[in-house]
Amino acid sequence: MSLRTGTRGETVPPVPSAHAAEDTADRAPGVDIAALLERGRTMTAPVLRAAVDRLAPPMDTVASYHFGWIDAQGRPADGDGGKAVRPALALLSAEAAGAPAEVGVPGAVAVELVHNFSLLHDDLMDGDEQRRHRDTVWKVHGPAQAILVGDALFALAGEVLLELGTVEAGRAARRLTVATRKLIDGQAQDISYEHRERVTVEECLEMEGNKTGALLACAVSIGAVLGGADDRVADRLEAYGHHLGLAFQAIDDLLGIWGDPEATGKQTWSDLRQRKKSLPVVAALAAEGPAAARLGELLAADAKSSDVENFSEEEFAARAALIEEAGGREWTVQEARRQHAVAIEALDSVDMPGHIRDQLAALADFVVVRKR
Repeated sequence: MSLRTGTRGETVPPVPSAHAAEDTADRAPGVDIAALLERGRTMTAPVLRAAVDRLAPPMDTVASYHFGWIDAQGRPADGDGGKAVRPALALLSAEAAGAPAEVGVPGAVAVELVHNFSLLHDDLMDGDEQRRHRDTVWKVHGPAQAILVGDALFALAGEVLLELGTVEAGRAARRLTVATRKLIDGQAQDISYEHRERVTVEECLEMEGNKTGALLACAVSIGAVLGGADDRVADRLEAYGHHLGLAFQAIDDLLGIWGDPEATGKQTWSDLRQRKKSLPVVAALAAEGPAAARLGELLAADAKSSDVENFSEEEFAARAALIEEAGGREWTVQEARRQHAVAIEALDSVDMPGHIRDQLAALADFVVVRKR
């Protein structure tokens, strides 16, 4: 098959940088990415904590541990709560519609609640024992609590929006519900692909568009909807978020194989250990040549083995080398560039203040230049 490569977005470097925020600042003068992300955290944190406080014990404590507010013993902690890209996008979304950033806060909180619902369940389904350099909730508090708290966060997301009692809140809740359904579709596709020998590039992109793109698309439209934007504006912002999500996931797929565990907080070769059909793997298998053929043979044998987790580092490294030799790594880099370019193009069709567009463009750069 013919694999697409990017022709634009040349500001995106060929590999994730070890200095993401600094590099982005260099390429987007006047835009302070760290400040944008911190604003998202600062403005949403009180509302997010208040929502979590509504949960019955011990779910409130378990959720607080997941968010990094307390440690496993219940003591206050200053944990890494993630990159906060989605809250930053939701606040900028409101400003893109001409509303104050504060209007987007309920949307930002709702999206964060859904995102963390998915993380709690994903960690359990994938058997991941580490997230953000700490034991995952199911590892500390057990699978039952991970499931219950995830369900509770999903319910809270709708509550946070609908209690506003406005027409705009209803529209926002509908978009969030659709995005959540697509997210779940994507997770189901991801799991099913692990048990298949072959997955097409198109299937992989559809899965990643659902699993990652849908919620980012919602994040960057939900604030605008709460701010009174019509569906045309919200849809164009969603298009930016969807393609940004695909770029984000492409980089995530690269990090899932070649990322530094010290930066990602996950095991070496984490996606290979889980037999994930991520973009580098799928693109490599779709290529022609001896490396692709040998990779296909190894992965077909792996699918029938119950001992993949016990493979040596050398065995995983050999598979990663074949993926790179077959072109899967470079193709995924080019796909991240292409999706980044399409996301930026979508911004051009929205009438918004110039400085808001610049900030959205800078966040798009940041998403594809990162090490975790």
